[in-house]
Amino acid sequence: MKKLLLCLIILTALSCKKKEFSPEGPTDVRIRNLSDQTFVDLIVNIKGEEITFGDINAGSVSDYHRFKTAFPKAVISTKINGEIFSTGPVDYTYMNYFGLMRITYEVFIESIDNKKLKISDVIPDSKLDLK
Repeated sequence: MKKLLLCLIILTALSCKKKEFSPEGPTDVRIRNLSDQTFVDLIVNIKGEEITFGDINAGSVSDYHRFKTAFPKAVISTKINGEIFSTGPVDYTYMNYFGLMRITYEVFIESIDNKKLKISDVIPDSKLDLK
């Protein structure tokens, strides 16, 4: 009985090892404007980290900006014809992060009446090399 208990303790100790996770970030993010309107003073907020991207012309792509972490969704807001449009709030619970990558959020106007933007796709552009 003592040997069985000792073997059980040893097996439990050996099976309890930490998993290695990839780093959460940083992640370089850019925005592609899929609409026919200019995005003025575009702001991206990911888990409280907010960066202003400036103006993005219709059909254009912004420069990359570095975030500590990035997810498939983000709070994106901009002015269009003087009115504020937004993707709305995001719940990051259970969402997987991208890690060390460069990504592009493709954004379009989902509803002009409701002043709603939508991320249509997130394109993983390349791995991020931090040399």
